[in-house]
Formats: sequence, C-alpha cells, structure tokens
Amino acid sequence: MPELPEVESARAVVERTALGRVIADVDDTDTWECRPHAPGEIRDALLGRSLVAAHRRGKSMWVTTSARDGEDGEGPDLGLHLGMSGRILVTAAADATDESVGGDYAGRNADRRKEEWFRFTLHFEDGGTLRLLDPRRLGRVRLDPDLSGVGPDAGEIGRDEFRTRIGRGTAPLKARLLDQSAIAGVGNLLADETLWQAGLSPRHRVDDLDEDQLDELRRVLRRCIRSAIRQGGVHTGEVIPHRRADGHCPRCGGAMTRGEVGGRTTWWCPADQT
Repeated sequence: MPELPEVESARAVVERTALGRVIADVDDTDTWECRPHAPGEIRDALLGRSLVAAHRRGKSMWVTTSARDGEDGEGPDLGLHLGMSGRILVTAAADATDESVGGDYAGRNADRRKEEWFRFTLHFEDGGTLRLLDPRRLGRVRLDPDLSGVGPDAGEIGRDEFRTRIGRGTAPLKARLLDQSAIAGVGNLLADETLWQAGLSPRHRVDDLDEDQLDELRRVLRRCIRSAIRQGGVHTGEVIPHRRADGHCPRCGGAMTRGEVGGRTTWWCPADQT
C-alpha cells in the first residue's frame, strides 16, 4: 500500500505539473471510487476552477481549488486517496507522451495499464489530464475530505507531541506506529524499516520506552521517511529485501523472524531488536 513517501511523490507531481491549470471536464462516473458523490457531482463542483495547491498529511492527499470567475473565496478541496496501488498521472498540454507519475511503486508493472483502471480524470483546458490509475479499485475521490481523525504527519510531528502520542498506553510499538490517529503516514514496510534501524522490537510495549528512546525513534523515523522519498519509495529500505523466510539481518547476519503485530505481517531481527 502506498505509504507516506509514495503519497508524497504523488503530491509532488500534482504540485509540479498540475497547479494553475483550468479544469474543462471531469470524468467522475466510477460510482465506487467517487462515493458518496453521484456521477456528475464532482464535475459540477470543479468545472471552470483551477488547482491551487497540493497538500498531504500522512497518507491523505488533497488539492485546493480556486474560485470561479466572479466568485469570492475558494472552491472545494479535492481529496485523492491512492488506496492499495494507486498512482497519479499528469500529462502536459495536449501531449499525452509527456507524462509525470507519482504514487505506488509499480516496478516491472509500471507500463501495464488498462483503460478501465483509470477511475477518475480531470481534463484541463490546455488539453492535458490528471488521472487516477487504480487497478485494485481501492482508492477514493471526494470533495472536502474529513481529516479530523487523522493524526499529525509522521515526518513533521514535534518531539513533545511524538512522546505523548507514541509513548502512551501499553500497545506494542509497531501497532502504535501504524495507528493513523496517533501519527499519520507509517505503513507496514516503513514501520519495519524504522524499528530495524532503531534496534527496537515491534513487540516492545510503548510504555517501556523512556524519553531518550522515543526521541531517537522519532529521529530514525524522520530519517527513514526522507530516505524513502529521496530514493523512490519504502521498498528501498535497507532491511526490506530481507523480509522473507530465508532472510538474514543485514546488520548482524542473524535469521529474520516473522510474526503478526498490530494485525500486520511483521519481520524483525530478534538478536538486534529488543
């Protein structure tokens, strides 16, 4: 599933290539992806507006829109949720071959596309498009998305708030990192990479961590996020290729252990992570 770094890559594509372009048409006919909006509702709300700014908190992304000519204020926010395998594709003015892509890492399947996988499209006046490619149909497009239940961004949260949100209660550490209401943006792979880098067991109870350990965990998490963004996704983490039955810790050489923490398949080195 796209985690914070993948969603950030999609946000950056929108910011770099789609802002300021006027919306001439909208394909919002996929009733599942665009629920609860009826077909045409998003279209009617966006026609004649332009995209103003691209935002992200954790895995949540939204774009602010302009007022129409003669209107005051701003238009609605357009929420774009990538789901499990979503990507944002933006083409340049009237040139479909000039394409920018952000979102889920597709690897060898990057060029594998079917027209029915495009669940939502903005058509710009200049002839270009912004499209949501979502093979598994688990994404979401909606107006004015509700972010009230989403915690602070994992890459931006301050020290004191991190201590409070991560260190409270008795949950296993990985389960708390995955709780999007505690901090937003950490998924399965990023959690495993961060905990391996920090030398902490995913089963470690959060109330057993002192302030120095929590501060170090925050520093490691921020470093892992920056590295994943820079290198193209969470799949580039140092321990990620070793999350397998015959995997060995790249630090000590010990066998990797598989278990379930927070309802997710988890890999760690029991010799290095305590």
